[in-house]
Amino acid sequence: MSGRAKDMAKRIESFRDEVIAFVDNLSGAGWKAVCAAEEWGVGTTARHLGAGHLAIKGLLGMIIEGKELPDLTMEQVNAMSDKDSRAHADCTKAEALEELKKNGADLAAYVANLTEEELDRKGRMRAFGGEASVSQVIDAIVFQSGRQHLASMKAALDR
Repeated sequence: MSGRAKDMAKRIESFRDEVIAFVDNLSGAGWKAVCAAEEWGVGTTARHLGAGHLAIKGLLGMIIEGKELPDLTMEQVNAMSDKDSRAHADCTKAEALEELKKNGADLAAYVANLTEEELDRKGRMRAFGGEASVSQVIDAIVFQSGRQHLASMKAALDR
């Protein structure tokens, strides 16, 4: 365990809690509002955050264990996300909240126990632009992309 890992885990929990609070307060119309960037409903985008962004333990584990990552481009990752999100377009608020709560808690607990060496271990994938460390992957997927999705959901309600 490292102090950096514990801090990152706290940030994951904080982000998860922010998304959960946002989702909890959604009305029926807000749930179905369409996010411009994703072209998915707000509810579907919330589920995507819980199902994908907070369920990256397997990918992180592959990097830590030195396993070869799938050589995916960002376009391929986005296409897979779009296909999965469209397949779950009718998800309920309860389903999205369950994904957010469970996967967010699991990811935070996993990250909190990582060592400095594990946080710095690198994996290669075209979607990462080449090599990226475990901490860089967490930052890119959970914090950067996740925050973009949350901003998109909030913007959908403002329209």
